[in-house]
Amino acid sequence: MEDSRIKLQSVGSGSEFCLTMKRNCSISPSALFGLLLVTACLSVAIGIGFAHFGAWPVLPFFGLEVAALAAAFYVNGRHAADYERIALDAGMLVVEVRDADRVEALRFNPAWVRLVARRARRDLRLALRSHGREIEIGRHLDSAGREALAAALARRIGARTGAV
Repeated sequence: MEDSRIKLQSVGSGSEFCLTMKRNCSISPSALFGLLLVTACLSVAIGIGFAHFGAWPVLPFFGLEVAALAAAFYVNGRHAADYERIALDAGMLVVEVRDADRVEALRFNPAWVRLVARRARRDLRLALRSHGREIEIGRHLDSAGREALAAALARRIGARTGAV
């Protein structure tokens, strides 16, 4: 289960609000680099040990292991600052989604927006839809968090909910 944070901020009057959902990044980039460095040194030391006892063909595999781990850390680091922000600002519902280096923002009229809930087994997917435009929300939340998000949105903006 993916751990995440939700922050609810009231802005201005009682009807306006801002929800920000982020990934839970429990390790800093410098600590992640240190972990990669320690893992690489340990892997190279083990590879040299095996090579010393005649099993030198294992050395390329230790290099591949470190390269794959570095690639995984790089991909994880690109998404460390991902977030979703849902705000009611000046009578418009603004949804801003950051995914790696791409930021997408959509503006909806709260009177016309529809909250779409799709259930698949025990998982719940949420999206906001209006006039042919749709954006998935709650990607960084578990199923219970998505249900709480749907309830909060329904309370705050009176979004009609449609189950698919």
